[in-house]
Amino acid sequence: MTKRTTQARGRASRRQVLAGAGALAIAGVIALPGGSARAQAGAGEFAAALKKTLGDAQAKDGKVAIQAPEIAENGATVPVIVRVDTPVTADSYVRRITLLADGNPNPEVAVFTLTPRSGKAEVSTRLRLAKTQNVVAVAELSDKSLWMTKKEIKVTIGGCGG
Repeated sequence: MTKRTTQARGRASRRQVLAGAGALAIAGVIALPGGSARAQAGAGEFAAALKKTLGDAQAKDGKVAIQAPEIAENGATVPVIVRVDTPVTADSYVRRITLLADGNPNPEVAVFTLTPRSGKAEVSTRLRLAKTQNVVAVAELSDKSLWMTKKEIKVTIGGCGG
């Protein structure tokens, strides 16, 4: 019996098995949450992330500043510095800085926890931004007050599938 005759009786070749497994793997990646269908956050997801950060409190404007480029030529690595204008002492300091991006698949892009030993109320990171969007920084102080600011960053080349 030849190889072809064996395949005709219901056995698959190694090539056919590998091709089928590859097709199933690709189909699974596309169907999974977080696949290409979820490349952008919806307004509801951003609102939920902001609500998680703020709780029932209202954030005030001021004290928080975002330093980032106005135009990011590459959204894959956008440098961002957040500074909070407040003294850092044992009794008064920034407890947490949260960064949110309203156009990313997961809007909460970074959370930094600080203590009086941090020395200064400043953090820096690099964000991956899919498109032009607002970056929001929320600072929670030791007195539980919340301060917030936002900055639009224009992205010319997508970093998250754009």
